[in-house]
Amino acid sequence: QVQLVESGGGLVQAGGSLRLSCAVSARTSSSYAMGWFHQAPGKEREFVAAISWRGSIYYADSVKDRFTISRDNAKNTVYLQMNSLKPEDTAVYYCAAKYEGTHRDVLSNARRYDYWGQGTQVTVSS
Repeated sequence: QVQLVESGGGLVQAGGSLRLSCAVSARTSSSYAMGWFHQAPGKEREFVAAISWRGSIYYADSVKDRFTISRDNAKNTVYLQMNSLKPEDTAVYYCAAKYEGTHRDVLSNARRYDYWGQGTQVTVSS
């Protein structure tokens, strides 16, 4: 069983920054690819960023050059550094885990993940 707990959300002005964390509770957390998704009210859950279990990194076009995903396997934690935030980034952000996930076409698809966190709200004011 894998448990994911997100933290770090909050209210920030446009242009500001936030860092989200996802604490991973798993026997072999380094064997999991980790993804970040967001979901705004009335919209589907959308891919934001992912890091494969081997370290390959993928981003949605909308966040490339603004967001950075990273992982610290020693701390069993995945991060999403969000800079230059925009009002359209407002959403609930979820982290997700997929065992030995590797390829972008898999890791950008929410349906392909095995475990999900409870989400953390990010609100960007204009």
